[in-house]
Amino acid sequence: IAGPLQTMLRSTFGLGIEDYWFPNIRSVEGAILIMSLAFYPYVYMLARSSFLEQSTSLLEASRIMGYSTWQSFFKVALPVARPGIAAGLALALMETLNDFGTVQYFGVQTFTTGIYRTWFGLGDRPAAAQLAACLLAFIVVLIFIERYTRNKISNEKANSSRFKRLNRFQLQGFKAWLVFFVCFIPVLVGFILPVILLLNMFFANLNHLDFNFIQLAFNSFTVSALTGILAVGLALIMAYSARLNPGYWVKFFNRISSLGYAIPGSVIAVGVLIPFGLFDNTVDSFFRENFGFSSGLLLSGTIFAMVFAYLVRFLSVSFGGVEASMEKITPNMDEAARGMGYSFTKVLRKIHIPMMSGGLLTAGLLVFVDVMKELPATLIVRPFNFDTLAVQVGRYASDERLAESAGAALMIVLVGIIPVIIISRTIARSRKSETQ
Repeated sequence: IAGPLQTMLRSTFGLGIEDYWFPNIRSVEGAILIMSLAFYPYVYMLARSSFLEQSTSLLEASRIMGYSTWQSFFKVALPVARPGIAAGLALALMETLNDFGTVQYFGVQTFTTGIYRTWFGLGDRPAAAQLAACLLAFIVVLIFIERYTRNKISNEKANSSRFKRLNRFQLQGFKAWLVFFVCFIPVLVGFILPVILLLNMFFANLNHLDFNFIQLAFNSFTVSALTGILAVGLALIMAYSARLNPGYWVKFFNRISSLGYAIPGSVIAVGVLIPFGLFDNTVDSFFRENFGFSSGLLLSGTIFAMVFAYLVRFLSVSFGGVEASMEKITPNMDEAARGMGYSFTKVLRKIHIPMMSGGLLTAGLLVFVDVMKELPATLIVRPFNFDTLAVQVGRYASDERLAESAGAALMIVLVGIIPVIIISRTIARSRKSETQ
């Protein structure tokens, strides 16, 4: 009712609330719309990649058989791209299941909000663990679907012996404007308009800026940077171990370690706090019985618990980038360095890390951004009186203090743009090298 669109309608046409009908955005349908705009890039990027990697020979064969352009799309191109679209849908579903801020603000009851409410509101940890286990079982099914579709994509690439890249043609006139308008709608509604509204609220509320914002930014940057450095370091060790010993068990443990991104943050937080809390209680009981004083919280409710939960959740993000960068280094370089008397550690330090510096930086930035915007795990595992920008945005939004949340939200958006620019430039350079 108090939103800018409805306010403009009433002021322009002199209407009252009872004079017109407007769909309720704070509903299940509204949450679906918002999350569709937020997570559509997962489907778009994988679908686009699938279409770009299709050979024009398929479409030429369909046209010879008498298919029209639309028939070729629906009967040939779309079925071939279906594995990529399914993989993108699986990733979007995982992100939707992990979402907390949107569904809480829109008043939609989901597993994530149920776990948080059961843990903190009702204090029923066994029930919260049961909800987390149910959600985890559903996630396992999604992981299986995503891995199956990715394997199918790889098999289709391997089996395509005759490949010719699709020819591009320039649209003119009305068709060009129509395609531009359709493609611009998600960007306009999902990014440009929200950023404009946030900037407007931020500058309108600049005189009442909360100086606690600096402390929140420091907390967020510190935890994010620490997690990013540790995640890249662990990913580097895992990838190098698999390079030196490409056996079954090394690959198996690497895959298990990189499953965290598919698991919602609330599930990981519960899985971290229960054993950490058991350890703290055991140690505390021992000190009380033998020394007469309490040891307090050693693991749970600490920065260590936060970073550990983040590493479990986002290690796969860094591992994917580090592994891809290491695969680009030919094994002949390792053999030459070993022939010069370099140890395995020196090969990693003197050859691999300098050559992988760009990939390591990108992997660290991706983890940094993911930690900055992570809300479900942060709300559950954070220490007392330790807030981040994401927590502040969620708290202000739930209190309808949207103007006060604009600064923190803009900071998260600004940080999130950095890896997008870097990755876009990397993709553009790779496509230029392919065409040359």
